[in-house]
Amino acid sequence: MVNGSRNRWVLFSCLGLVMGMTALSFAAVPLYDLFCRVTGYGGTTQQAAETTGEVVDRVVRIRFDASVNSSLDWQFQPVQREMSMNVGESAVAFYRARNLSATRSIGTATFNVTPLKAGKYFNKIDCFCFTEQSLEPGKSADMPVTFFVDPDIVKDRNLDDVKTITLSYTFFAAEEDESGDKTASAAAETRQTVN
Repeated sequence: MVNGSRNRWVLFSCLGLVMGMTALSFAAVPLYDLFCRVTGYGGTTQQAAETTGEVVDRVVRIRFDASVNSSLDWQFQPVQREMSMNVGESAVAFYRARNLSATRSIGTATFNVTPLKAGKYFNKIDCFCFTEQSLEPGKSADMPVTFFVDPDIVKDRNLDDVKTITLSYTFFAAEEDESGDKTASAAAETRQTVN
């Protein structure tokens, strides 16, 4: 009888361990995403509703970079290559995308900043990367990003050497939903312009 109880205990312990590991595997991605957003790990930027209202006398140069994954037949580049601004000041930059394919396509952008340690202080107020973007064949769109560098960066001695921050985007083809349709933001469609 003692062996039977021990075997059941081992069985339930193993089942509990498997269920716990399964639950952790599903939680890993959102927890990692949360960790990156809080700490800026891997160059992950922050999202803010507005600026802090504080502007400090430290100038930082923002460089803009763009690329497109081979899964998406788009041309994509920053409208301006760089700008200088005071820390805490908000700015708007534009990226331009053009659909080179013969069909409507939808893209989604991933992003990061370098140096990676600056991600914690780089805040986006509004960004085309928050939604999928749709472009008709041959059409182009200017896509804005509104951002600021948090004034707390001046308190972080580890970032005293940061004079330039590079904001990078990569566009990928959007994944299809369960019905096989690709969905896009109506706002993205209204921003389209013809070249």
